[in-house]
Amino acid sequence: MTLTNFTFTEIVKMLIVPAFFATLRMLIISGILSTLFGFLLGVLLVVTEKGGLCENLIINRIFDFVVNTIRSFPFIILMISIIPLTRLIAGTSIGETAALVPLTIACTPFMARIFQNSLKEVDPALIEAAQSFGASKKQIVIKVMLKESVPSIISGLCLGIINLLGCTAMAGTIGAGGLGAVALQYGYQNFNQQIMYSIVVILIVMVAFIQYFGDWLYKKIK
Repeated sequence: MTLTNFTFTEIVKMLIVPAFFATLRMLIISGILSTLFGFLLGVLLVVTEKGGLCENLIINRIFDFVVNTIRSFPFIILMISIIPLTRLIAGTSIGETAALVPLTIACTPFMARIFQNSLKEVDPALIEAAQSFGASKKQIVIKVMLKESVPSIISGLCLGIINLLGCTAMAGTIGAGGLGAVALQYGYQNFNQQIMYSIVVILIVMVAFIQYFGDWLYKKIK
């Protein structure tokens, strides 16, 4: 597709705006999924560790190994290596929907570590006090550990979402669409610096907004 006959305003409406919303959809959906799975995995790692509420070192080491293994993969390599799984889950290996699979898988271990580290920072005395009052393990996790670690979790999730935004841009290299695909195909490959740097500015603004909102929410809750 040649863009020589279009003005920059027309290019923005035709390419950049749809790509922005595609990136936003990928960011929101994969962000929610990875946060949910990361929470479950993070809690599992905390409660099964040595001295945890449900100590089980075998399960803990298995999931700890899984988390470390996935986190060791550069995202671009992870996307390519799980194409069969992506095709199995999404029915295709390209496109916006297909990108949700590697994005969620890549970000979940990162989110799990955020939850794990935040939950481990809770004062053990609070947990012991809750146990002495007869609180169940579920109540301790939700009403004590999670409640006390909310500010730290929010700060960590902010970093996780920013990291995920960078991954959505890289996902464009395998046909996921979004801002990354437009920047690569119509900016870099067509030597159109106006498009490429416009998308860079949009990504910078998105990162700044996420960070500002995260800082505001942290101070509000703290």
